[in-house]
Amino acid sequence: MQQGVDMQEQEQVNIDELYADARHWHVNTGGETIHAMRVPGRFRNFKWFASCLWLLYLIAPYIRWEGHQAILFNIPERQFHLFSITLWPQDIWMLSLVLILLAMTLFGVTAVAGRVWCGYFCFQTIWTDWFTWLEEKIEGTPVQRRKLDAAPWSLRKIRLKLFKHTLWLLISILTGVTFAAYFTDAFELWHSYLTFNAPQVAWVVVAVFVFGTYVFAGFMREQVCFWLCPYARIQSVMVDKDTVLPTYDEGRGEPRGKVRGKGSEGRGDCIDCRLCVGVCPTGVDIREGMQEGCITCGMCIDACDSIMDKVNRPRGLIRYASEKEMAGEVLPPLFRRPRVIAYSTIFLLAVGGIVYGLTHIPPVELSVVHARQPLYIQMSNGMIENKYTIKALNKTSADRHFQLRVEGAPGVHIVGDAGAGIVLESGKMVPFHVFLAAEPAALKGEKMPLRLVLESIEPPAIRMEYDSVFIGPARH
Repeated sequence: MQQGVDMQEQEQVNIDELYADARHWHVNTGGETIHAMRVPGRFRNFKWFASCLWLLYLIAPYIRWEGHQAILFNIPERQFHLFSITLWPQDIWMLSLVLILLAMTLFGVTAVAGRVWCGYFCFQTIWTDWFTWLEEKIEGTPVQRRKLDAAPWSLRKIRLKLFKHTLWLLISILTGVTFAAYFTDAFELWHSYLTFNAPQVAWVVVAVFVFGTYVFAGFMREQVCFWLCPYARIQSVMVDKDTVLPTYDEGRGEPRGKVRGKGSEGRGDCIDCRLCVGVCPTGVDIREGMQEGCITCGMCIDACDSIMDKVNRPRGLIRYASEKEMAGEVLPPLFRRPRVIAYSTIFLLAVGGIVYGLTHIPPVELSVVHARQPLYIQMSNGMIENKYTIKALNKTSADRHFQLRVEGAPGVHIVGDAGAGIVLESGKMVPFHVFLAAEPAALKGEKMPLRLVLESIEPPAIRMEYDSVFIGPARH
């Protein structure tokens, strides 16, 4: 009984400690605008590099490849063009593998290094960074921007605000049109927008993206991460004691205070300049521990390192470190972490499946359905006939001529000339019916296996096979 009471008391102490830590946290719920400073550093360079990767999103629809748009998701024609590769609805299983691959990448990276996606690659993070960069160039430093926001309206304020919001809207429009360009010819789309002849769905897409980009990146900013983004919640619960995150070295930094002057002998390296808070895009004070708002972008590390250089202290007061490392424990290697092993295994299986699928896409998709009503027909001359419905999809870029024949079933042949001179148009699903016939004596049982072979007449050679059966009357 006493042991149970002691356990309850210990649990209550742990809960009280958590609440005590949480009381120090400051989460901006939208009541203030975060004007983060920009300081140079290696993590700021990483963020600029990630921003440049998103420029590919804005450029890719305008790249031409072999006479067509390099990346085009043609929904009406049911074709997805990825440079020289054309994917059809029959290849949609590879999309599932791509989604699994992306999910495992997100989970694996989060387990190792926290919310790297949120801090460096998320479109919300990048577009917000672009918007605030323009805001800084137009309105000035964070202090100047706060003063401008608080100042009464004047001609100068109207001019600056109008110029800033105009650029924001132009970026939002470019974002929306570019997204729509992935689903139709980009240059024709621009012409239809500029001449106001675009279809209604195109205007709706642009309107949604303009509104979302302008409001989310320009006004809501970090509030999207707090209240709207499901990935932020998922990634926040996927870290553990082995995950390396931006961490404040409390043992080295405390107690805070000036490094010079009276009583400075017993103080830590943190001079309480609050620059780490000033550069945080979500307004988090990393010194209060890992918090919901931290997107692990490392801006606080750059800021703290610059201060440590100025006060002649070693860098790393704020650094990427795990909870185990800060507690003096040894961080296990990645290949000994079950979570990382599981994510990596699924990731490699997905990659293998995608590679296999891309290298084994058939030029013609062939399906054969045996008629059910009736299963066979016995003609007046004694011949047994079976009806088959064949559907062939030509995935190549040109019309092709094919012929159909039967293999593996001696005595079974195609009735008439239905198997000769079959024309498959490019990108079209062609259904046709054929009848196979056989003498009763040639049948070795009620069901006889056979193979239908569809071969191209002109080069390059294309051969597609489909295993089926020929059904006859039951033998007694």
